[in-house]
Formats: sequence, structure tokens, C-alpha cells
Amino acid sequence: MNLDELLKEYSELETTLSDAAVHADQNRARTLGKRYAELTPIVTTYRELDGVREDLAAARELATEDASFAAEAEELQARIGPLEDRLKHLLIPRDPNDSKDILMEIKAGEGGEESALFAGDLLRMYLRYAERVGWRAEIIDAQHSDLGGYKDVTVAIKAKGHDGVWSQLKFEGGVHRVQRVPATESQGRIHTSAAGVLVYPEVEEVDIQIDPNDLRIDVFRSGGPGGQSVNTTDSAVRITHVPTGVVVSCQNEKSQLQNKDSAMRVLRARLQAMAEEEAAASAAAERKSQVRTVDRSERIRTYNFPENRISDHRVGFKAYNLDQVLDGELTAVIQALTDAETAEKLAAHS
Repeated sequence: MNLDELLKEYSELETTLSDAAVHADQNRARTLGKRYAELTPIVTTYRELDGVREDLAAARELATEDASFAAEAEELQARIGPLEDRLKHLLIPRDPNDSKDILMEIKAGEGGEESALFAGDLLRMYLRYAERVGWRAEIIDAQHSDLGGYKDVTVAIKAKGHDGVWSQLKFEGGVHRVQRVPATESQGRIHTSAAGVLVYPEVEEVDIQIDPNDLRIDVFRSGGPGGQSVNTTDSAVRITHVPTGVVVSCQNEKSQLQNKDSAMRVLRARLQAMAEEEAAASAAAERKSQVRTVDRSERIRTYNFPENRISDHRVGFKAYNLDQVLDGELTAVIQALTDAETAEKLAAHS
């Protein structure tokens, strides 16, 4: 979509959103509001650039008669380049999921108990980061390990307003490797283990339709830590999507209904991700390269405790503040990945 089309869409959205009848449908109003918020920086920058260009033309014309306007013309000319660059960046095609919230799954991998403990460290890192930026995080389901880590944990992370979580955390999907002396190691030897992170954009019911006839729903008694009612009633829910074989279970809540709602949220996100990955498999090379950045099989990052070093292997990022990163200071890591994506898109569209 070119700039003229975006400006036209923005104008139509302004008219539509000013109609009180639109807000009777909250889902539609929310969707239109998000799109309006996405377009606002583009339109604002374009209007500022257009205004500066008009002022520059006027200042140059006046400078032919009064030399005192020459300095003003130079100042206006200096503003045009940065504004054009900003507009160029804003016009880069966006990931359609960038404004969405996410579901994140963290799974213990190679390394047994040490991997489960590391999965707990990763969960804490993301929860701390969410807290730093003002997001709301909710643990939907968790399977604890014997030493206090996690075999598998699912967390929903939501942003306030129109700033999406996916735009920042979509790069976290993949295998995270840790190098450190495990708590269970008596000889002081450094071990390498790994945990997997999967990130899905949260999907609204209106985004993906699931036929109830395609679902097999089983209930069972919850296990592991929890209140008395959690462990003594059949409140846990397992949902199987028969056509795809996708299985989701949730047992964190005391209510069977709450666990079913949570499981359906995860199921929708997984099915949407599967559909997108299937479409991406047959898409052009540019789209394939974007999918590769979240390939679940790649070791995307190493956390080296002896050197207090974090390394992201996709973009060559390296820093020696691992302790701060694990405490939620992910800004520099995320920025490096975002900058790499932006550079790749600019190169593709230049």
C-alpha cells in the first residue's frame, strides 16, 4: 500500500471512528482503533514533512527579496532529511501481528533438572521485563519440576493501549542455551543445557473459528502444587483438536470452566501459528527469511554465567551484563533484533 492509499485509509478511519454506532460493536471498534493508532505516526510525520517543505519554499522565495530569510531556509532544509528518513522507516511493511498480545510457552529441554531450573530463570526474565515496560503477565498453566523449576509453563502477556507485545518478543522463539555450574553439580564443572521458547500472537475468537465438533475435551484431576480444591476435583482440562492432533491442557485454575477458557486461548494461538507457518512455507524468499528468525530448532541465544555474557547468534549481539538481562533488562537485546529486522526490510524495499 502506497502513501496516498494510507492517507486515504486514515481519513476514512477518522470518519468511521467518529460515528457512535461503530462503538456498539466493541470488537470492530477495537480493530479499527488499533489500525488508526498504527497509521497515526505515518500521517503525523507526513504532515510535518509537507508543512516544512511548504515553509521552505516560502522562505526561499522571501530570501530573494530579504536576505534575513536565508538562515530560516537553511534551518528548514536541515529538518527535511531526518523527516524523510523517519517517514521511510514508518512506511516499511509491518508484521500484521505486531500490535497483538502474546502467549509464550517455555519448555525444559536438554539437561534434565538444570534445564527446568533454567526455564524458570527465563520465565522470571520475561515477567520482570513485562513489569518494567508496564505489561500485564498471567501464568496460564505450569508443570513444576522437583527442584522448583518448570518442565513446561505457559504465560499470557498483554500490553496497555495499542502497543503490541508481539512486536518486541516475537524474536524470543527458539532454543535458549545456558552454560553454568548446575546446583546439582558437586565437582564445580560447567554444564550446557537448553530450554525452548515458543511465542504465539494471541488470537481473538473472531480471528480464527474452531468447530466444536472438531474438539475432544477430557477432564482430570490436577497434580502438582496448588490449593486443596485444585488437587481433589476434576478441574483440569485437556482439549484435543482432532483434525490437527494439537493437544492443550490447563490445570492452574480451580474452576474447570476457567481452565477450559485458558486452554482454548492457547489452542487458538497454536492453530493460527500453524496456519501462518504453512502459508509461509510456500511464500517468497523475503517471507521465508522472516520465518527463519523464529525457527524453533535454531539455538538463538547463549547465556554464559562464568563470563556474565549473553550472546544472540542471529545478529551477533554480545554483552557482559547477563545478571541484569536475567533481571528483565532486555531492552538492548530486543533493540538489536528489531534494528536487524528493520535493516533487512529497508534493503528489500530500497
